[in-house]
Amino acid sequence: MSIILNIETATKNCSVSLAKNGEILAIKELNNGKYSHAEVLHPYIENVLKESNLSPKEIDAVAVSKGPGSYTGLRIGVSAAKGLCFAFDKPLISIDTLTSLSHAIDVEDGLIVPMIDARRMEVYAAVYNQTHQQIREIKAEIIDENSFSEYLKDTKVYFLGDGAEKCKTIITHHNAIFLFDKFPSAEQMAKLSFDKYKKSDIENVAYFEPFYLKDFVVIPEKKKKPTF
Repeated sequence: MSIILNIETATKNCSVSLAKNGEILAIKELNNGKYSHAEVLHPYIENVLKESNLSPKEIDAVAVSKGPGSYTGLRIGVSAAKGLCFAFDKPLISIDTLTSLSHAIDVEDGLIVPMIDARRMEVYAAVYNQTHQQIREIKAEIIDENSFSEYLKDTKVYFLGDGAEKCKTIITHHNAIFLFDKFPSAEQMAKLSFDKYKKSDIENVAYFEPFYLKDFVVIPEKKKKPTF
């Protein structure tokens, strides 16, 4: 038996679940269009533990979404996960964010392309088949009218995640299907973290870092013109 706390903060969806053998016991999520992770993450962790009548000492592992995604969001999630692992001597499991997002839908045919917004016309994306096996690596890519054309010419392609919305007016192939209500969630993490736990596929807590894919860039604020 395993009880795993799952933490997802890679996008604007702040999500925490507690799962037993891959089955959800309790889950708390907030996706209000803002990055509210710093305010709600720790209360959500306390909530799912309380709802399940468990203490942090009674969990078997902590799983965290490792990215790619928001630099700040990932830092908050990984810091919280590491803190719990150090405090209660628990193993740390990392879950690829795009793989987790691909599990938000099931398709009988076609391919799944989970996308995370990377500002402007850029997204973090990968390609998965119907069994959620990755068939193309994760990339940071600028979307244009030829994006994913090698897949679209042969089959339906399901685009999902917060990066998909800005692609709809650019990727106009008839095989392109866009789903805008899917986000990385600790719900999908539950089974994935359980599978890793069974294989003892864990991270070094001291040295683990999120998968940013790109370097963090600070965009300076525009200087206001002086008023006289």
